[in-house]
Amino acid sequence: MEEENQKQPKEAGKFIKMKKFTFIMGIFLVIFLTAGITTIALTFGDEKVESLAPDKHAEFEKLYSTYDKIKDDYYEEVDEEKLVDGAINGMIKSLDDPYSAYMDKKEASSFRESISSSFEGIGAEIQEQDGQIMVVSPIKGSPAEKAGVKPNDIILSVDGKSVEGLTSSEAVLKIRGEKGTKVDLSISRAGESEPIKLTIKRDTIPIETVYAEMLDDGVAKIQVTSFSEHTVQELKTALEEMAKKDMKGLVLDLRGNPGGLLDQAIKMASLFIPNGEVVLQVEDRSGKKQVEKSVNDGELKIPVVVLIDDGSASASEIVAAAVSESADIPLIGVKSFGKGTVQTAQDFEDGSNFKYTAAKWLTPEGNWIHKKGIKPDITVKLPDYASLPYISPDKELKASDSSSEVKAAEEMLKVAGHDPGKIDGFFDEATKNAVTAFQREQKIKETGTIKDDTTVKLMQVIREKILKNDTQVKKAVEVLKKEINK
Repeated sequence: MEEENQKQPKEAGKFIKMKKFTFIMGIFLVIFLTAGITTIALTFGDEKVESLAPDKHAEFEKLYSTYDKIKDDYYEEVDEEKLVDGAINGMIKSLDDPYSAYMDKKEASSFRESISSSFEGIGAEIQEQDGQIMVVSPIKGSPAEKAGVKPNDIILSVDGKSVEGLTSSEAVLKIRGEKGTKVDLSISRAGESEPIKLTIKRDTIPIETVYAEMLDDGVAKIQVTSFSEHTVQELKTALEEMAKKDMKGLVLDLRGNPGGLLDQAIKMASLFIPNGEVVLQVEDRSGKKQVEKSVNDGELKIPVVVLIDDGSASASEIVAAAVSESADIPLIGVKSFGKGTVQTAQDFEDGSNFKYTAAKWLTPEGNWIHKKGIKPDITVKLPDYASLPYISPDKELKASDSSSEVKAAEEMLKVAGHDPGKIDGFFDEATKNAVTAFQREQKIKETGTIKDDTTVKLMQVIREKILKNDTQVKKAVEVLKKEINK
């Protein structure tokens, strides 16, 4: 033991010497490498050094330079936040995609309200298309619908100010406002030679999206006006209520439905499609497809038909295509709008966000309906008077006037059962007599002119006539009765 204890110091001494040698050699190596790198830098210049660590975002140099120059040298003080917002907005606009948009804090808040709670405005789904603001569809029962706003209307101005070049989010902020306030719209509509002037009183647009009623002979009609957070649950509740009233067949009305949340569309379609059948396919930029299938406890066991029109877009088209191709449910009406893309949103910490098109969706059979729409199995149009333009109650139409509004009023009078003579847009004696007869029938002061109560009552009579003679619903009921009586 004594001998072992003595050897240990000697071995330890050797170890220490080895470490000193390694350390010294390491220092020499570092010095050598440093000198070598310095020589390379001096020999080949800055370009070689930079190439060792390239800037990942060198393409943004122009953007940074422009931002700095404007911030430092513009002749007035600039809002830095506005500069950043503008840069992002420009980037999104360059996509030339009406469904991608940047939203500042205020716009983003307005967007969230529209899919999760009630809001105050006129109630119309809009989108930017080719630099113009186009109406996709007015919401059922909204001030916009009552005022006669139609799908595909182009909004030219809001309160006298042009909206050309604005994003849909920017236009929404101009159109929305507090309940009870009014907004003036100028609208261009296909087939009309002059812009249509509308004054619409804003109201609370309710969150309710499902409306159910029993028609004759056990046929129920359920209208779905949009796809928000609680739509599927609302539909399930409506189906239960109709079942208690001995529902034997169902008309699912998706007319004028501008769309909404994708998950709600998938869940809704699943109510009508056998378990495991395809609802839709989502295709990304690489062509990879994600197949969404129906998941339910058993689809509805009664005959169903679905109504669509040119205001049925996006999520409502997903449902329509799914039930048609995966459940053989007939579609009735006219060709749908044609929106076959899927959007997602990216939130920023300050409350702003941007939504962008992340994918396109395909029908169960792999069809892309974008800009094409879905053709119904049975094409049925509404009566011509269903597309008559709105007439502002504030504008007086009187003898010797000549305008598109006079022509619309003449057509309304004829539908209401009062002959205005030749329908030519000229307010002549025959037109005056028809107006007076209409006022007498409706127990309104007989002025012979069209304004205020007369205008409102005339349009109300036409609206009631459309509802009573809804040719698309009538055809749906006819088809269902044949199935029920088999």
